[in-house]
Amino acid sequence: MTNSPLTRRAMLSTATLALGTLALPGVIRAQSLPDYEDEGSADTVRRNVMGFVSHEWKDHFTHLRKGAILCDTQSRAVHFWAEDEETYLSYPSSVPMTEEFTRRGMTEVTLKRYMPTWIPTPNMRERDPSLPERVEGGDPKNPMGTRAMNLSWQYYRVHGIDNPAKVGRRASNGCFGLINAHVEELYELVEVGTQVRVI
Repeated sequence: MTNSPLTRRAMLSTATLALGTLALPGVIRAQSLPDYEDEGSADTVRRNVMGFVSHEWKDHFTHLRKGAILCDTQSRAVHFWAEDEETYLSYPSSVPMTEEFTRRGMTEVTLKRYMPTWIPTPNMRERDPSLPERVEGGDPKNPMGTRAMNLSWQYYRVHGIDNPAKVGRRASNGCFGLINAHVEELYELVEVGTQVRVI
């Protein structure tokens, strides 16, 4: 038997690494559970791969004028359909931490913000007085990431994120956070008046 540089252990390690990165493009997997979600709830949608669900726009909207966004709190994803009915995109997202922070129903995009400044809500500062008063756009620690789309509900947004480990987790105070590359793509397609439904 000849000595091969590719041992059985090396082949298994390579195969495991390949499988871990191919399941869903754009899904960044956290190696450990962060502080904002307990293990019990995280185990129900492990890494948000098996829980990812596709949707049909007609099940949620009556038309696609100005496009449509569906924020799915259960499968932890944001879906977008363009007015032309040809473009459908879906992205893994962070979702509200608890039912207390979750608002469901119909709303719309009222403002698009490039490199948004983040200002904690009064309730956030009440719960955690150590939060900064504001974080300017472009700061890598900005929880709103590189783009934000304000909804007609005060303090609710679809926006980028400062920590990709939050994606696929219950990690927000009501918003839906996308990896910055994803929110930048979505931002270019969405317009003020795009309808949004949260389920």
